[in-house]
Formats: sequence, structure tokens, C-alpha cells
Amino acid sequence: MEELKDKLWVKIKTLSETIWENKSKRPQVDNWLENFANETNNSLSESLHALYLLSQFMYFGIREFRELLKALYRDMFKYPIVESIRKTNNNTTNIDLMSKAFKDELDKTRFLGVGNPSESGCLLLYLFRQVNGLSRDLFIHSHEIFKRNSSTSRFAMHFPNVKRYVFIDDFCGSARQAKEYSKNLIEQIKAINNNAHVAYYVLFSTKSGLEKIRNSTSFDEAKSLFEMDDSYKCFDNESRYFLKEFLKKYPVINKDFAQDLCYRYGKDLCPSHPLGYEDGQLLIGFWHNTPDNTLPIIWFERHPGDSGRQWESIFKRYPKIY
Repeated sequence: MEELKDKLWVKIKTLSETIWENKSKRPQVDNWLENFANETNNSLSESLHALYLLSQFMYFGIREFRELLKALYRDMFKYPIVESIRKTNNNTTNIDLMSKAFKDELDKTRFLGVGNPSESGCLLLYLFRQVNGLSRDLFIHSHEIFKRNSSTSRFAMHFPNVKRYVFIDDFCGSARQAKEYSKNLIEQIKAINNNAHVAYYVLFSTKSGLEKIRNSTSFDEAKSLFEMDDSYKCFDNESRYFLKEFLKKYPVINKDFAQDLCYRYGKDLCPSHPLGYEDGQLLIGFWHNTPDNTLPIIWFERHPGDSGRQWESIFKRYPKIY
């Protein structure tokens, strides 16, 4: 047990100093581990299992986000349009022709964030515009999509020359927000201009969430840079975190014990979603927030004086306040 614990501490120290932007140094981790019982159960330790789960946490800082937003623009937006221009023009290699045609397509595009202006989807737009050198005129709020015709009082498109709307988001877990957007906004766009192309581009998504958007919304396309299959769910049968080879080498780590641990504490912290929103079971967080699809034992916080058990977070989540 001590050998594995030492290795986990070394790994977490390295992660904190390199990838985690020093957000989880030894004192913070020690405080977080105080949430768990110190006693062992049949030689299985709660704090050791918590430490192991923390060592598997995926964190993406602002530097990584900048590069991901470059890739999103290049690979999901620009390159497919350029390729279409080439094919339309007999596979031309004329750079001037393609640059001019792409500029025309870009001018007929508007980029939007998913959610309220105070939420993360819109936060990303600022970085997205910076890293890709785009004009601020290409970015609008959702309320700017439509305008009311003064003579008929009916809604029309505010920018009739725009043919492409691109919605950008940081994370898609259950697809709840994207489905709400489709019902409340995208269907209205399609009702007024059925030829408008509406895309949903997200940096991170679960495979199931992306499939829901593709199969049950009005978005013309939905793409993700980093798509997580069920192996990213901590306690799935195909979980990448509890491989047979590892468990055989370190029998002090037990998947069922870890699941019971997370469920038991999670039930107290988030009774309706003890393993993360809609049973997310994820271990992922970002520089600006931690998704609620991640295990609550990671992000939940409850201070002295609050009702219920006190709990220290290790990667805090800033919840929406409705």
C-alpha cells in the first residue's frame, strides 16, 4: 500500500506543477483527503482510493484551451470550407481564388456562444476571436439573430446575407443545454430560413451526448474535438481507470470499493446525482470550471455553518444560480 501511495503522491505533485497550474498542491490535497475516513475496511483504504482517483483527473488549463480553440476553427470550420471550395472549382490550387472565396464564406458566418452571456460558452468566444485573429463583427448574441418587421410585426433574420451560424461550447455531457437551444432557438432559425446552416462545435463531449444532439436536435452538424466514450466513466465495465493488469499488480485498489465510496459520499453531497449529473462518472475539469458530470467528491464544497456534512473540494465547481 505504501509503495503505491508514494507513487501516487509523486504523480500528483508532477501533475500539479506541470498541468494543473499549481491548483492542487500538497496542503490542498491533504485538506481534501480529510473528507474521507481514515480507517481501512478489509485492508482497503478510503484515502488511498480517493488519492488514486485524483491521480487520474484530467485538467485542461487556459494554454490548452487556446490551442484547442485554434484547432476547432481550423479543423471543424476553415478546412472543410476550403476543401469544398477546391472541389467546386475543379480541385484548384489557386491560393488567391481560395482565399477570396473563403473570406466570402467567413463574412456570411456568425459565431455564437451556447448559453447565457455570463456562462462558459460565451466566455470562450473572447479567446476564440483572439487566437484565430477574427473580426468582432463576426460575433453576435443570440438575440441579434432576429429582428421584428415593423410593418407585419413578424420576425425576420437580422442579417439576411448570413447563411451559417456556428455555436461554440466547452463541454457537452448530457446534451441538455444543446437540446434546449435547439428547441428554443435553432428551430426558430429554421422556420424563418430553412437554408441556414447551423452548427454546434464543442471542445469536449461524451459520445452519448454528441449522439443525442445529432439525433434529436435541429443542428445541421455537431462535432467535438475530444469525444469521450464510456471508458471515461469511472466505473463502467470498460473503464480505463481500473484495468485488470493494474488491479492485479495493486490489489489494494478495488473498483467496487471505489464505486461504493464515491456513491456513498456523493449521495450525501448530491442526492439526485451521486456519481455526477445523469450518472456522468467523469474525472475532468477546466481552468474556468469543473463540469457537474464529474464525480461530486471532486468538486463539491460545503463550508462550516452550512447545513449538512462539511466538504472541501479539490477542483471547485462554480454552479449556475437560477
